[in-house]
Amino acid sequence: MKKINRLSKIMKNTFKFICLLVFICNLVICCSVSAKATTTGGSSNGNSSSVVSDTDNNTGNILGVNISTDGEGGLSGALQIVLVLTVIALCPSILIMLTSFTRIIIVLHFTRAALNTQTAPPNQVLVGLALFLTFFIMSPVFNQVYTDAIKPLNEGTITQEEAYKAGIKPLRTFMLNQVKDKDLDAMASIAGIDNISSKDDIPLTVLIPSFILSELRIAFWIGFLIYIPFIVIDMVVASTLMSMGMMMLPPTTISLPFKILLFVLADGWNLIIVNLMKTFVT
Repeated sequence: MKKINRLSKIMKNTFKFICLLVFICNLVICCSVSAKATTTGGSSNGNSSSVVSDTDNNTGNILGVNISTDGEGGLSGALQIVLVLTVIALCPSILIMLTSFTRIIIVLHFTRAALNTQTAPPNQVLVGLALFLTFFIMSPVFNQVYTDAIKPLNEGTITQEEAYKAGIKPLRTFMLNQVKDKDLDAMASIAGIDNISSKDDIPLTVLIPSFILSELRIAFWIGFLIYIPFIVIDMVVASTLMSMGMMMLPPTTISLPFKILLFVLADGWNLIIVNLMKTFVT
């Protein structure tokens, strides 16, 4: 138990250190470019720009960073690095808000709580399983985002604005397929939006919180259904112990082996994961 807690603390500290390192690298790159770089002449068509840092004449040119965009919307290597670092820093929030991760991780935690096994399986296993299931469910969406937005932008065939519109469209479609109408209406009324002719007119500021509310509702409903058979076992064990006069013996101690036995015989993990994945509308 102590080893698991110690390992969990080490993993958390490592993750915080990596996030801090990414943030510092991003900040250093931005500060270096903005503080020391000077803009040089553009290309003949006026669509490219370069940023070159100048140092003291005695030391010469130490840092040279070129950020250029051609007429077709391509990005230079330095700007791509900055964008990648920014996306890495925002990945946890994007993963939680715009994908199926929220519903999956909540259901898995409800399953462990219903079994009353405390730390088995541990949090690292649950999060890892939720991540791989999320990648499995979201793979068609991610492939479409790469095909329609990332690849054309990297090749310079579309602009950044066009890439954003093409990349957000598959995510919007996925969220609209999962969200409930009453959640959309509630968030739209809070935002003061009364007339929405079609779902394509719904802004992301309304769609994302509506999607999260729908995911929480569905996850808690599934968690309630998972709890029912285990509550029955607890009630039967508690009634049996009371009738035998064993009031000092905790019912959870006796019911735990029966819960695990029922879960294993019913192939619980397969039932929960397969049916959970079927709840997502594609």
